[in-house]
Amino acid sequence: MATDPAELINRAQAWLAEDPDPETRDELSKLIEAEDTDELAARFAGTLQFGTAGLRGELGAGPMRMNRSVVIRAAAGLAAYLKAQGDGSGLVVIGYDARHKSADFARDTAAVMVGAGLRAAVLPRPLPTPVLAFAIRHLGAVAGVEVTASHNPPRDNGYKVYLGDGSQIVPPADGEIATEIAAVRSLADVPRPEAGWETLDETVLDAYLARTDAVLTPGSPRDTEVVYTPMHGVGRDTLVAAFARAGFPAPTVVAEQAEPDPDFPTVAFPNPEEPGAMDLAFATARDRSASGVDIVIANDPDADRCAVAVPAPGTPDGWRMLRGDEVGALLAAHLVNKQASGTFATTIVSSQLMSRIAAAASLPYEETLTGFKWLARVDGLRYAFEEALGYCVDPEGVRDKDGITAALLITELAAELKQSGRTLTDLLDDLALEFGLHATDQLSVRVEDLSVIADAMGRLRAQPPTALAGLTVTRADDLTQGTETLPPTDGLRYYLSGSPEAGIEGARVVVRPSGTEPKLKCYLEVVVPVASAETLPEARTKAATTLASVKADLSEAAGI
Repeated sequence: MATDPAELINRAQAWLAEDPDPETRDELSKLIEAEDTDELAARFAGTLQFGTAGLRGELGAGPMRMNRSVVIRAAAGLAAYLKAQGDGSGLVVIGYDARHKSADFARDTAAVMVGAGLRAAVLPRPLPTPVLAFAIRHLGAVAGVEVTASHNPPRDNGYKVYLGDGSQIVPPADGEIATEIAAVRSLADVPRPEAGWETLDETVLDAYLARTDAVLTPGSPRDTEVVYTPMHGVGRDTLVAAFARAGFPAPTVVAEQAEPDPDFPTVAFPNPEEPGAMDLAFATARDRSASGVDIVIANDPDADRCAVAVPAPGTPDGWRMLRGDEVGALLAAHLVNKQASGTFATTIVSSQLMSRIAAAASLPYEETLTGFKWLARVDGLRYAFEEALGYCVDPEGVRDKDGITAALLITELAAELKQSGRTLTDLLDDLALEFGLHATDQLSVRVEDLSVIADAMGRLRAQPPTALAGLTVTRADDLTQGTETLPPTDGLRYYLSGSPEAGIEGARVVVRPSGTEPKLKCYLEVVVPVASAETLPEARTKAATTLASVKADLSEAAGI
């Protein structure tokens, strides 16, 4: 790390000399001219690290930011890795979203691949991430790259890498690619021709859309009124086309968020889970209440996630966002009802309810570390979900989360229930009666200083809690050691005893740093037995009270 002002200026000038982007060149020139050593130190404190999430970070000049120089090096490292694997003449497919610089990063990647002797094909325009994941397998590519920062703030962008099986990279591939990136000495050593790659036409999107029909049952009900928001992202045209092909009524699109806009002007964070992000969607649904809106659906900006809201009369918004765990359970129950076969899978931070649904249907069930990079690799996978609004309902088509096909499937379920005079909420009640109420919540802390996260994890390891909410910690797992079924990861897991007198069957807590954002995430679940429909309200109150108490005790134990 450079701390000496003169060395910092020298490093910045060396970076400037080979920066191919006029915008970041101008930005860096001004920092050098102003001798802003604090800002230069932040940008040259190291290198943006390539890992299992690929790259993700704030746009700007310097090796600690997302920019064309960093992307060119990443692409060169990926190309070198593919050649070392014997795939030096294979096809790499490249997709991109509508964020700032995404099209530039996609074009640079294509140029680097062609310059390295590989073939490259770029999707025709900004499209959902699942279209890229589909295209890799559909076109027989050896790898794929999606330029996206998903639901991160507007100032960010990212670089997600897939291999030829259509799933995201996992160790050791990420480390081997990182080694090749580090070996790139100068951008002058990276050939970047002006042409030679293919820009795909709409055929690949048509093939994806044709595949979306496979998730629905022929002849199933389609009468569902939907309000939809793409959250200023790239999902609208693809989702609307998929709905039209399927025969659903055209969704009402939230006008203020319909067009792709890299500045995401109507939301603080373009993530349906964030407070306030769904306000305009709910307002649109209220405006259309006379037409009988059944559900509200949102995609995140690259449309690989799907959020669902249901009517909630008597609440301020009139609508309630379902948790990812609830949608995951609903889709699992729907697939079981469709007689799906194969393995159902979720992650260690998601609700344990699906394990009971799968067991009751005599279906195989697995848990993995967080992220679809792990879920996609489950043998015999039929369905996977994670609590962060990610669902894979057609693994033969897209071995990743897919917010378009998930939206189709939840809409079909809503239509089937509507035909019999029921709702998604009614089905959730049925699941609680059959398997117990699995109530989940999250304690999520966004930080400016990453040492806050390290300190909290260190504090919990040094003094693990012995009880939370009056429930005894019966088992504590430090996941850095790995388990019989899981590779090592930075996480802590606590199982809590039940309390028959309090009517609690048990609880579980998982604590981990986010892999894509500066957040510490704590995932909480409490299970409450439900004797009858009449006792459901009491069970929900009990679960909410217990979760709040667990959250408070955990916050104190972690010092956050």
